[in-house]
Amino acid sequence: MELVGEPKINFKDTEKAFAHKSNRELRRTYMLFKLMNNPTFVRFGSMLGNLAAKLPFHIGDPFIKETIFKQFCGGTNLLECQKMIDKLYSQHALTILDYGVEAKESDDDFQATLNENLKAIELAYSNPNVPVISTKLTGYVPFHVLEKKQAGEILSDYEKLAFEKLEERFVILCTKANELGVGIFIDAEESWIQDPIDELVDKYMPIYNKEKVILYNTFQMYRTKRLEYLKSCHKRAVEMGFYLGAKIVRGAYMEKERKQAQEKNQVDPIQPNKETTDQQYNEALRYCLQHIDRISVCNASHNWKSNELQIQYMQEYNISKEHPHANFCQLMGMSDNLTFNLASQGYCVAKYVPYGPVKDVIPYLTRRAQENSSVSGDMSRELGLLDIEMKRRGLIK
Repeated sequence: MELVGEPKINFKDTEKAFAHKSNRELRRTYMLFKLMNNPTFVRFGSMLGNLAAKLPFHIGDPFIKETIFKQFCGGTNLLECQKMIDKLYSQHALTILDYGVEAKESDDDFQATLNENLKAIELAYSNPNVPVISTKLTGYVPFHVLEKKQAGEILSDYEKLAFEKLEERFVILCTKANELGVGIFIDAEESWIQDPIDELVDKYMPIYNKEKVILYNTFQMYRTKRLEYLKSCHKRAVEMGFYLGAKIVRGAYMEKERKQAQEKNQVDPIQPNKETTDQQYNEALRYCLQHIDRISVCNASHNWKSNELQIQYMQEYNISKEHPHANFCQLMGMSDNLTFNLASQGYCVAKYVPYGPVKDVIPYLTRRAQENSSVSGDMSRELGLLDIEMKRRGLIK
């Protein structure tokens, strides 16, 4: 096993970062990110995208599919994703499949989501380059049911049945994954529905993670008290003799969270500032790597410092690059400089690859565009790296 050591990874190496892109693909990415650097364009585009998602016909699908969809999604179905899986592996990166359909409410839709994720697990079993799939539990139950359950409100008979069906589908999914040896990331969601999600994952992790890590919970470190929760989950894993699966993220719902807290006159669940979030995130990462024998961690971050810190901690704790519990991942279409420079040095790194019908993944694509527009420092950095590679290839002066 190769141990971590010098030299340090150069995350500014654009030749490695964009080796998987043709000149045409690089130009398209460059133009798209320039547009997303314009907040007015993003606001207008998001409004049109959300309108298109509500129309009964697919008027905007061809344009969306050839632009933002192609940047951030692997395809409309699993078969279309195969090309991206192969392309990523050609650069030594793995794939995490994420069925990106959101905001469904009918039982037929929830069953369809389960069926799709069962197919994804089967694909992952047949392809060693797909070690994990990712899913949201709101894909299996109406949002308001989780909301009422967390608030301690009495559920109607229909709502009780809906929650029971959520648990049934969750068990079917986990059982299939366990049988085939495929991991499942359970994504974190809004704080006012997160408790029932945590409770369900906590209930079944001791069952499915006895021999190896199958089930991962997600810890949003921009929320207060999540470091303490992570440590309590580890303590429980040690006491009960199972492995803790932990995906560490900063978080994706900050504006929504603050607005909800203000409207409901509740305590703000978000850290007071970015510095505190960063400190909590990096402390969580260190804690997981300190306890690598019992915790399998995925450092799901686009933050350069946090990725550099994982390399540093792995060296400090003498953890090999191939250790199955020490993982990195980034979203498809973002931070290629992190993914492919890590991959080129032999670290276990994957891309989150969302997929689904164009119309159904518009909410996901809208968030990606808004996220890239709002985080101006990150966007400037992405654009700067693209600019360097465009010049290196002689595509611009």
